[in-house]
Amino acid sequence: MASEQTVSGGDRPVILLVEDEALTIMDLGDVLEDGGYDTVQCASAERALSILQARPDICGLVTDVQLSGKTDGFDLASAVAEARPQLPILIVSGRAAPDPARMPAHADFIARPCTGEDILDRLKRLMSC
Repeated sequence: MASEQTVSGGDRPVILLVEDEALTIMDLGDVLEDGGYDTVQCASAERALSILQARPDICGLVTDVQLSGKTDGFDLASAVAEARPQLPILIVSGRAAPDPARMPAHADFIARPCTGEDILDRLKRLMSC
């Protein structure tokens, strides 16, 4: 399980990265940071929601569907879309299909297998900060 980690480089946009696989979150965090973003990383939707409340500087969310805890990535995305409607949301999964009934209107979905670069490219298209 990945532990919460904040990587900060100053004035770069901050992405909340939610993933419970340690190697995946480390690799994807590196790709996002190399791509020009700072990341705040955690493994559960519950922790992600508390971070989001405390960090108004977060300007994007990347979440896996299957997470530690009781809440999955679809429910996290819905809660985030309600709390911060303008926040870009990218949902990633290798096991779940995009469920139109559970996808917030402005969220995007990318299926695994994909590369960190694929996720970075899709995130950049969603971002406005």
